[in-house]
Amino acid sequence: MGTIRLSTGKYTTVEEISKASEIIIEAVKRLSPSSNFEEVKINRKSDEIKLTHFTHGLGCACKIRPQYLERILKDLPVSTDPNVLIGNNTSDDASVYKISEELAIVQTVDFFTPIVDNPYDFGQIAAANSLSDIYAMGANPLFALNIVGFPDNRLPEGVLKDILRGAADKAKEAGIEILGGHTVEDTEPKFGMTVTATINPKNIISNSSAKPGDVLILTKPIGTGIIATGIKRGMVDAELAQKVSKIMSELNAKAAEIMKKFPVSACTDVTGFGLLGHLKEMTTASNVIAEINYGQIPFINGVFDLAIADIIPGGTKNNMEFVSSKVVYDKNISELEKLIINDAQTSGGLLISLPLQYKDEFIQKCKERGIKYAAFIGTILEKGDGKIHIVKK
Repeated sequence: MGTIRLSTGKYTTVEEISKASEIIIEAVKRLSPSSNFEEVKINRKSDEIKLTHFTHGLGCACKIRPQYLERILKDLPVSTDPNVLIGNNTSDDASVYKISEELAIVQTVDFFTPIVDNPYDFGQIAAANSLSDIYAMGANPLFALNIVGFPDNRLPEGVLKDILRGAADKAKEAGIEILGGHTVEDTEPKFGMTVTATINPKNIISNSSAKPGDVLILTKPIGTGIIATGIKRGMVDAELAQKVSKIMSELNAKAAEIMKKFPVSACTDVTGFGLLGHLKEMTTASNVIAEINYGQIPFINGVFDLAIADIIPGGTKNNMEFVSSKVVYDKNISELEKLIINDAQTSGGLLISLPLQYKDEFIQKCKERGIKYAAFIGTILEKGDGKIHIVKK
């Protein structure tokens, strides 16, 4: 059995060491095999807990590296069921199964580790993130099931109650109910949902139908991954932390409602693989070439200062590597700017491809509904091999 030495110093107080010792002891007890397992009592209150201290990754940035996932999925069999309208072959946001000529089932599953410290906020963000896949498809959510991984010997039960309460409130806002779920003991907290929805097969909005001449509109700002990493490291003030939490917990429902009123060509939501990662999926599936104007992308205020301080999550760096074969940057795009544009997002906005003539009207409708960050960020240039050009104009 080894030992761990914890010492006081410039950045470490006795109180912090006591809390760290408690966490370590509880973790060891949780991981140690025992035939006579006894429940470990948690003495800390729920409102004292910082959830990001209990996980190695943050939100959608904890996804398996896209390069690794791509290698695994390419060897899996492709569905031959004629009723499968959308499977995993185009990396779309949800699967779609036809029930009849006028009805199809849309289903998605999404879960991740905490991206914020507050349990209630985490539940809200995770629920909004899960629902986002449904909204991106243009579908109507019916109900959800919870997915929970929880270290019940490291965290008080009040934490889990608050996570579930946050999710339930967000589901209610979306007009659906959570009908059940599944839980497992885990070494770190994880939460998400599987969401079931319906759609008329004729109205499916996939990520594989972007057309030359389309414009690209993004409905939420970029920067949640970097800022969440800053929160975990104690480098983000309460005001910015609250702001980014509000952005992530905002449903994409309004944008989806607006989208249904326009002849949208394609859509995806921007999450763990970043803006360029998800755009790459769209351009590859649609066999088109896109151009993004860096100066038009909305960013969360404060993200550049954190990036300059090298507060960059590993998922963001993986994303940049993942898209490297498809992305061409102008020479005036700095390395820092390249990282920020590849930032791993959690519960990001919708990335919508629609005909040029509807651009101004679509954005105006978004502004009228309170989607203040909605912006025209690029164009589908022509048919091609999925390349993405990043320019500054």
